[in-house]
Amino acid sequence: MAKKTEKRTILVTSALPYANAPLHLGHILEHTQTDIWVRFQRLTGNECTYVCADDAHGTPIMLKADELGIDPEKLINQIYENHINTFSAYNIAHDNYHTTHSEENRMLSERVFEALNKKGLIEVKVIEQLFDTSKGMFLSDRYVKGRCPKCSAEDQYGDNCEICSSTYEATDLIDPISVISETPPVVKESEHLFFKLSSLKKDIDSWLKESKVQQPVQNKLSEWLKDGLKDWDISRDSPYFGFNIPGYKDKYFYVWLDAPIGYLASHLNYLSKQDSKKFEELWSPDSKQEIYHFIGKDIMYFHALFFPAMLSSADLKTPSGIFTHGFLTLDGEKMSKSRGNFISADDFVSVLDPEYLRYYLASKLGTGVDDIDLNLEDLRQKVNSDLVNKFVNIASRSAKFITKDFNNKLSAKIDNIELLNEFIETSEMIAMCYENLELNKAMKEIMALADKANRYIDRMEPWTLIKDDKNKDLVHQICSTSINLFRILTIMLQPVTPNLAEKSFDYLNDRPTWKDIHKPLLNHNVYNFDPLLTRVEDSHITQLLELKNV
Repeated sequence: MAKKTEKRTILVTSALPYANAPLHLGHILEHTQTDIWVRFQRLTGNECTYVCADDAHGTPIMLKADELGIDPEKLINQIYENHINTFSAYNIAHDNYHTTHSEENRMLSERVFEALNKKGLIEVKVIEQLFDTSKGMFLSDRYVKGRCPKCSAEDQYGDNCEICSSTYEATDLIDPISVISETPPVVKESEHLFFKLSSLKKDIDSWLKESKVQQPVQNKLSEWLKDGLKDWDISRDSPYFGFNIPGYKDKYFYVWLDAPIGYLASHLNYLSKQDSKKFEELWSPDSKQEIYHFIGKDIMYFHALFFPAMLSSADLKTPSGIFTHGFLTLDGEKMSKSRGNFISADDFVSVLDPEYLRYYLASKLGTGVDDIDLNLEDLRQKVNSDLVNKFVNIASRSAKFITKDFNNKLSAKIDNIELLNEFIETSEMIAMCYENLELNKAMKEIMALADKANRYIDRMEPWTLIKDDKNKDLVHQICSTSINLFRILTIMLQPVTPNLAEKSFDYLNDRPTWKDIHKPLLNHNVYNFDPLLTRVEDSHITQLLELKNV
C-alpha cells in the first residue's frame, strides 16, 4: 500500500433504503461492500465516517400507510426500527443512521433549493403529466408502467428502463398503466418546478474528469452527456408525503431532491452530537474531506449527474467518487417475491451466520458492475472450504499443542521467518485490493496464504515431532509460527468477518490494527482455543430454500 503522509478524512455513504418494507439481500450486498471498505479504512488508521438514512418520502409510503390505516410517520418509524435491527445483525457499522424525514433534511433541502433559485437555476413550467382519474391523483414515475420508449422492453417504470438504462418521461411510455388502479391514466397539465440541469453540462463534465468513477460507469455517463441533459423536475403535486416547497402552495420536493441531500442531513445529525460547526468546514468546496457514495447501477444518473450538479451549484462539496455495483440475483435469476425467488435479509440471518454471506459476497465483488449471483450451494461449499477448512483450521491444528504442551504461551522465536515475511509482504498487495475495491481478488490472495500455512503444518507434522521430547522446542516454534500466520490472516479478514476476527483476537489476547501485521506475537500468552465456526450443512440450505418459496 502506498505510504500516506497524513491521515485521510473520509465520508462514506450507501444508497438510502426505501422506508416502506424490510430489507432484502440486495441491500445487504451494497451495505456489506461499503462496510468492508469503511472497516478497512479505519483499520489502516484513516478517519472514516459512515452515514446513511432511510429514504422516507414519496407516494409509495403515502399509499402504503393509507392501505394499513396508519399515518405515514408511524409507518416510517416502524420500518426504521426494523432496518436498524437488520443492519445490526449483519454487522454493518454505520456511525449514524438517520431518516430523510428530519428537520436537518428539511433545512438542507430548503437551503439547496434557495441557492439554486438565487442562481437562476429553478424554472417554473407547465407540463403534461399522467393522472389517475379513479384515484384523483397525479402519478409518480414509479406508479406508472409500460413499454420502454427506447428499447420497447415491457413492464418498465415511468422514469428509467432496467433493461437499457435509458431515462425518459412517464408520458413517453408506450401503453402506460397506473400501477395503483390498473387503469390507463389520462394526460393532465400541472405547474412544476425544474432544476436547469441542461445548463450545467460543463460543470458535470469537469466533475467526471476529477472524480473516481469506474470505467463502465464513466462510459455510460459520457453517453448520457453526449445525448444531452434534460432539465430536472424537482416538484410533486398534492397529495404527497414529503417537504413543502417554500413559497409554493401544494407543491412538494420530489423525493430525488431531498433523498440524496439526506446524506448531508445524516452527517449533520451525526456532527450535531459532537461539533455541528464542522459541517460547514467539511462540506465547503475546498474541504480536504473525501466523499464516496456506494450505489447500485440503477441509480447512476441521479448520483453521478443530478446530485453533483446540485451540490456544486449550491456551493457545497461534490463527491470524490462513486462506486457502482450490479444487482444481486438468486440462483441465477432476478430476485422476485411474486415469483418465489426471494429471501429477505431477516430470513437469511434466522438460518445462517450473516458473516458467511459477508464473506461470500466479498469473494464475488470486484470493480465491475455486472450482476452478482448468490448460489446457495456455492455459498455452502465456499464457506466450508475457505473459512472452516483453510482459515480456522490453521488455528485449531496448532492451538491444542500451545495449550497442552506450552501452557498457552507462544515461543520467543519464529520457526519459518521466510514464510512469515511472505505473509507480511503480501499484505501490502491485499491492502491495495481493499483500497481499490477488488474484494474478490483480496479474498483469493488471503485464501492462497491460508493454503500455504496449512501446507507448512502438514510438512512439519508437529503431531509426530511432539512424541520425542528433544523436538519440544521445535514444535513450540512451529505451532507459534502457525498461530502468527493465523493472526495475520485474521487481521486481513477483519473488514469482511468482524465477529469472527473478534473471537479470534479474544483467543490471541490481542487487538491489532493493519500496521501490526509486521509485529509477530512472541513470548505472548494466549487463551484456551474454542471452536470459531460451524460448517454450513445441507439442512441449512434446505431451510433457506423453503423460506425462498414462502
